[in-house]
Amino acid sequence: MTETEEARTTGDLGSESGADGLRFLEHFAVIMSDSGYPRMAARVFAALLVSDDGRRTAAELADGLQVGPSAISGAVKYLMRVGMVTRERDPGQRRDYYRVDQSAWYKAATSSDEVYRRFEEGARDGVEVFGVDTPAGARLDETRRFFAFLRGEVPQLLHKWNALNARSTK
Repeated sequence: MTETEEARTTGDLGSESGADGLRFLEHFAVIMSDSGYPRMAARVFAALLVSDDGRRTAAELADGLQVGPSAISGAVKYLMRVGMVTRERDPGQRRDYYRVDQSAWYKAATSSDEVYRRFEEGARDGVEVFGVDTPAGARLDETRRFFAFLRGEVPQLLHKWNALNARSTK
């Protein structure tokens, strides 16, 4: 692939320029989408994650990912809502930049508590309906106990991460 062709297929996404970088970006986006993130939001997040300065305008993202502005708009709205991306504007500029939030994964793990709580409560309701002595009730009780366990352990893991991360960034 010539330099011109490569620039046309990768757009202005930073250090990930090149076929290998683009393949990685798309691979990481697939991992995220297979884990439940919307596909376009995963692609946008991956593009921001691998860019040199961790930020891009909507136009740069659209050009680099070869998608329309509306796809970028929906993706960044989702990413901002879940706390993985922030919007910023340089002083005196009219253009918004989207930046990877440095604590994106931490925020994602923290927000999982609400999901775990809903599964725990839903499973508890099912145990009441079916009874713990039935096969369905026993499965639901195990589900309830599993999510209760996660709700107790994840905050401790996040505390450990904060301590480890603080030591490694000094």
